[in-house]
Amino acid sequence: MNLNAFISRIDAVVITGASSGIGIAFIRTIARVGNPRLICNLSRTKPAFFLKGLEHFECDLADSKQLKVRAEAIIERLASVSGPLLLINNSGFGGYGEFPMNQGDLQTAMIDVNVRAMVDLTARLMPVLREKGGWILNMASIAGFQPTPYLATYGASKAFVLNWSLALHEECKDAGIGVLCVCPGPTQSNFFERAGMDPGKMAKSAQTAEAVVNESLLALAKGRSMVVTGWRNRCMVWLGSLLPLRWKGPITAYILKKTRMEHKNDIKSLRGNTSSHRGRLVKRLADS
Repeated sequence: MNLNAFISRIDAVVITGASSGIGIAFIRTIARVGNPRLICNLSRTKPAFFLKGLEHFECDLADSKQLKVRAEAIIERLASVSGPLLLINNSGFGGYGEFPMNQGDLQTAMIDVNVRAMVDLTARLMPVLREKGGWILNMASIAGFQPTPYLATYGASKAFVLNWSLALHEECKDAGIGVLCVCPGPTQSNFFERAGMDPGKMAKSAQTAEAVVNESLLALAKGRSMVVTGWRNRCMVWLGSLLPLRWKGPITAYILKKTRMEHKNDIKSLRGNTSSHRGRLVKRLADS
């Protein structure tokens, strides 16, 4: 299907984390090419731009009670839309260092945002998707294809996103709901700096957010279940598939050690914080 024709079918978008990076690129691309009547963004920070039909629902995705309230409000708004819905589970964050860097609270918050919030929001919107039709797009990462020392919790969370999405794709076929898992590699965004990694060392292989979005939407239009964006990333994933699993951990550890920021004061200062600072830690490291 022609990409523009596919995007023009989307009547409503619900997206998490559209206040920066790939999230912004998604809604700008969809709004420019198509004409969705409603775009609902769930994130801590309000997008710093105006788009027709864009509504912001301030939400800490690590807070299940808050997500429930916001999801109910969004479902009420979707009642005014009759056409297909696109749900984009985009929010996520990571933290670089030996486990449990930045204390365990940050690690569990990472699971809350990267995994639990995605499953929770998708479950709440599934009745709407079954009624109106549509698609689910989940953002994973090439980190989900192997163990990721120094990004242990992040990589494991993205492995969950990958496998859960592929399973959901099979379950939703008969209901006419498309499910796509997107696995980008390094992308030009604030992710690496927030995670405590050196963005300069990732720059050569980094895609633009717009390139990731274009490949993702094209794969969704084709009805695919998974896409690894960028030819370099596809080569890395293919080469990795040839290696025994027990080799992948040491090799990934060697590569990731090189990406560490030597002077990351924000990351160092987080050591020793107690659980009472959980919300502040997440806010500093993630734009969820």
